[in-house]
Amino acid sequence: MKGTSLIVAIVLSVAVVILYVLHFTGTGRSRNSSSDAQQAGEMGAAKIAYVKADSLILNYDLAQFLHEEFTKKQEAFTNEYGAKRSAFEREAGEFQQKLQRGGFLTEQRAIQERDRLVNKEQEINRLDQELSAKLAELQQANQKQLIDSLINYLKIYNIGKKFDYILNSADVLVGPEASNITNEVLQQMNKRYQAANPKK
Repeated sequence: MKGTSLIVAIVLSVAVVILYVLHFTGTGRSRNSSSDAQQAGEMGAAKIAYVKADSLILNYDLAQFLHEEFTKKQEAFTNEYGAKRSAFEREAGEFQQKLQRGGFLTEQRAIQERDRLVNKEQEINRLDQELSAKLAELQQANQKQLIDSLINYLKIYNIGKKFDYILNSADVLVGPEASNITNEVLQQMNKRYQAANPKK
């Protein structure tokens, strides 16, 4: 046990000496500092801007139009499903009352009515799933349309500006406000949208 701790102590001592020599002779530093200077030079040459994509899309007129259209369809689907669900619940309640007071002529007739209601409930559940899937698809299509619209406009915008990079601010931890082009891009996108859709 003592032999093992002695070996560990020697290895640690040698490691400390090597680190000390490297630190004070500057061997490791000169390589790093030259590569750091090269990287800084490359970064300094890059022309970078960023947009707050979530804020931009939230205030984009097309986004507001698509949201209104989505809300109308969501309400229509909710009303369609709600009406069918209410009618089913009413029929199921009437069936239960009729069954309790012995209103069916035969047991076979009661079973047929129960089976019809079970099938109807399954249809309503399928309708709910279909409508939910349609809404999810519509929401995805809307998001894709908004992102495509933003990217296409940024490509046009950048022809004159000649930025090397236009980043999403969600990926920018720290950056100068002068590089934030969100408001300018939003105004131009809204002008362009209103010109193409004067009635919307």
